[in-house]
Amino acid sequence: FNIMELEENNMNTQQIIAICIFAVVMILIISEKIDRTVVALSGAALMFLFKIVTFEEGISHIDFNTLFVLIGMMIVVAIVKKSGLFEYVAILTAKISKGDPSKIMVYFMIITAVLSAILDNVTTVLLIGPMTLVISDILSINPIPFLMTQIIASNVGGTSTLIGDPPNIMIGSAAGLSFGDFVVNLGPVILLILLLLVFIFKFIYRKELVKSPQAEELISNLDEKKAIQDKTLLIKSLFVLALILVGFMTHSKLGIESSVVAITGACILLLIGKQDPHEIIYSVEWPTIAFFAGLFIVVGGLSNTGVISMLAKLLVEKTHGDVILTMFLLLWISAIVSSFLDNIPFVATLIPLILTMHTQGMDVTPLWWATSLGACLGGNGTLIGASANVVLASVGQKHGYPITFKSFLKVGFPIMIFTVIISTIYLTIKFAI
Repeated sequence: FNIMELEENNMNTQQIIAICIFAVVMILIISEKIDRTVVALSGAALMFLFKIVTFEEGISHIDFNTLFVLIGMMIVVAIVKKSGLFEYVAILTAKISKGDPSKIMVYFMIITAVLSAILDNVTTVLLIGPMTLVISDILSINPIPFLMTQIIASNVGGTSTLIGDPPNIMIGSAAGLSFGDFVVNLGPVILLILLLLVFIFKFIYRKELVKSPQAEELISNLDEKKAIQDKTLLIKSLFVLALILVGFMTHSKLGIESSVVAITGACILLLIGKQDPHEIIYSVEWPTIAFFAGLFIVVGGLSNTGVISMLAKLLVEKTHGDVILTMFLLLWISAIVSSFLDNIPFVATLIPLILTMHTQGMDVTPLWWATSLGACLGGNGTLIGASANVVLASVGQKHGYPITFKSFLKVGFPIMIFTVIISTIYLTIKFAI
């Protein structure tokens, strides 16, 4: 959809300014010449200064549920880390794999995908990330291939269930789809994609995941039991993690937000963990939180001025109401847009359009699954495509292993295109043949 088509839809000055601010923010984030948190907050400030959004409107666009899930789980992870649990799991995994980095990568990909399906992506990568850094330190290997594959696996795994990714929750609520509906309709293609990605990543990182001659001997001499630093804290941590897991799986039925689950778990562990609260709270990745807040406001400016809604309407106009053609366009447009924008406001604009098509007597079932696959898998396209990407990249950067926008793009975007092609074939077989 080009600018001329947008102008035909009466694009006004505010919309043009909002697009320009968003474009500059994206260019600066991609260039990495200025810290991404500074860029995002500056973009948010410009949205306020040019009166694209009022302060109250800007704040309303911030997804506080996501932010508080992040804060809560960062606190939990910081406390759990002090028990030695991550070191224990890392050593145990290394022993099972006999020090083979390729096998470790596959094990962690599978664990990440499964956990992302029953928890949420951010929580999963916050738990897996520290274990990855420990095991790479033990084997003296670069953790970036592990971190990259875990980011991809988290977004893929989260696509398969109702609670795995926020767009799925929105779609499930609007369309009346159950947890089982998502597993039955998206589970098969996600399993296929995950299996194919295992082989692809083993090929991509084959030169970096080489088992050293000393690795097996080194691993065999390690005792995972000695990694436990505080047994009492470990028991308390496992108890709270279990509560959080149950909470994430049942929060929609209980009528509470996932952020409430995360913050409650963090508070319980702060109370019973007997750790220095100042040290724990200081360990939260506050620049990452600020980055998300700024980016939510910038994207909110596009939503507030009707740019995202305009794009969605153009999408439907181009297909002339053809369900199968709309399905394919929704899949690909959702994937591309979700690589650069937060998929939540975009999906929020698509839902009313799909519901309108439903009221006109059209079978919109294929459109829900296309939107889900596109919006969720699209998160693998760029470093800012999904919350899990930014969070795990920040964890790596904090420990001296930065994942840049460009380095992520080289791997993530082709993988995203590949997974969407597989999804296209799957949807064709399921609905078009």
